[in-house]
Amino acid sequence: MSTPVNLTHLAAGLALDDNKVTPGLLGFVVFAALGLATWFLVKSMNKQFKRVDFVEEPEASKK
Repeated sequence: MSTPVNLTHLAAGLALDDNKVTPGLLGFVVFAALGLATWFLVKSMNKQFKRVDFVEEPEASKK
């Protein structure tokens, strides 16, 4: 008869505390994936900018 009381007491001790909730492993994995994707996008953007061949034409003088 004391077993259900002990399980209830144990379950109450494992209840989530709003002040201690953390993102956990899933939050870290998502954050790391976003960081990695951003790094690859910046790397690709710099590669594309290096391919741009821009020669500025002189302005036509107005007289």
